[in-house]
Amino acid sequence: MPGISNSIRDLRAAHTMTQQDLADRIGVTRQTVIAIEQDKYSPSLEVAFRIAHVFAVPLDQVFQYAPPRTKQK
Repeated sequence: MPGISNSIRDLRAAHTMTQQDLADRIGVTRQTVIAIEQDKYSPSLEVAFRIAHVFAVPLDQVFQYAPPRTKQK
């Protein structure tokens, strides 16, 4: 599926962190974390960097981008 996907759920599990724990650390609501995890909401760049910082990983380890496929003629 093209677009932005993320590995937040896996990173949280590896760090035994709840959605609320992550929300508190990055300054958003738990509902925002849920929406980001479910790919229903793309966070601002600042929030994306905060998430990466919490897990001490590069941004591209948290978020991945798959460009849409172009139709071949």
